[in-house]
Amino acid sequence: MRITVATLAVLISLASATAHQPRKGPNGGALVDAGKTHHVELITNGSADVVIVLSDAADKPVSATGYKATAILVVEGKTQRFALAPVEGSRLAGKAPVAVPRNTKGAVQIIGPDGATIQAKF
Repeated sequence: MRITVATLAVLISLASATAHQPRKGPNGGALVDAGKTHHVELITNGSADVVIVLSDAADKPVSATGYKATAILVVEGKTQRFALAPVEGSRLAGKAPVAVPRNTKGAVQIIGPDGATIQAKF
């Protein structure tokens, strides 16, 4: 059985597309790959409180100490931008200007202690 180049290209694009789709994280939030070395879980509960949880590619917690982040979330058609700061363990948290429902779309830009930037898209 021969696989054509077009079929192979479609299979590769589907595999890479699903690799970046949010999946349910261990804390009930949306978990995504953020670059090759991190996973980020976005936790929202309908309030203005927003939390992200950092882990490495093997899903081991990464200390949030020294990290800073900016959340850019779309709520009711409007972009909400706000800071997230380390709070405990592998968590960064912040308050959005409005209540943020579960399954919100957007992105989080994270700057590590070494100055490297990673981005998580939800």
